[in-house]
Amino acid sequence: QVQVVESGGGLVQAGGSLRLSCAASGTIFSINAMGWYRQAPGKQRELVAANRSGRTTYANSVTGRFTISVDNAEKSMYLQMNSLKPEDAAVYYCNAQGTNWYSGALVDFDSWGQGTQVAVSS
Repeated sequence: QVQVVESGGGLVQAGGSLRLSCAASGTIFSINAMGWYRQAPGKQRELVAANRSGRTTYANSVTGRFTISVDNAEKSMYLQMNSLKPEDAAVYYCNAQGTNWYSGALVDFDSWGQGTQVAVSS
């Protein structure tokens, strides 16, 4: 099975920075995509940034302020968030997709972490 764990959330003042980390573990054979999503109270979960096969995409609202990086060897992903705004406050989730070993066969996985809270004070 595959586990995904996020860390690095917290409270920061507007204009400040935070760095989120995500680590995937388990019987992973390969990871095809990793991404950060966020969900604010009363809103739908939205894509923040993702890396798929080496290509990176960002939500318009974070372009130029957030940077995603992936360490394939460590099966880890990071999100550097700069110039944070109150509207960035949300629970941030890590998602990983790929293939893993299960009962001797390769199967697809699509795993989510439990989320890490980011709060931004104005």
